[in-house]
Amino acid sequence: MEQQENTPQIEQHEAAPSSEAAAEQTTDKTPSMEEMLQAAERKAQEHYDAWMYAKAEGENIRRRAADDVAKAQKFAVERFSGEMLAVMDSLQAGLAVETENVESFKSGMELTLKQLTSVFEKFKIVEINPLGEKLDPHKHQAIGMMDSDEPANTVVSVMQKGYTLNERVLRPALVMVSKGKE
Repeated sequence: MEQQENTPQIEQHEAAPSSEAAAEQTTDKTPSMEEMLQAAERKAQEHYDAWMYAKAEGENIRRRAADDVAKAQKFAVERFSGEMLAVMDSLQAGLAVETENVESFKSGMELTLKQLTSVFEKFKIVEINPLGEKLDPHKHQAIGMMDSDEPANTVVSVMQKGYTLNERVLRPALVMVSKGKE
């Protein structure tokens, strides 16, 4: 008889879920606060790592760009310098000539000037010779005024020619301008 009494009790425990088991089933579906915090911390760490990578990449790009600019500045005149060496060679060859004839010096100087002019043309260095033009303070530097029949502020004498590089003034022309008729 004792066996029969025990059997129904065992069946009751198996059939009715305990309150602990019910709590475990509900917690399996919703994460605990600790799990949510850990997930948020992982996500925050991933974002931080991505930000640090992007920051480092930005620094590398900035450093490479600065290096490229420095190299470009350092070697920007390399081609021009190579062309100018030929002019220097011509000047030195002219000075090394044993026969000191004025005509030979003059012809050597003319050839060297022609060589220099071709280098200037190649690199778009243009001469400013404003004789007879109206004074332009962007291209000319007036160093004095003189009496002339020309209208006021007209260039009447060029003391030193100016030069532009790609239409940007390298050196303004030093000029004398007219006072104008009074």
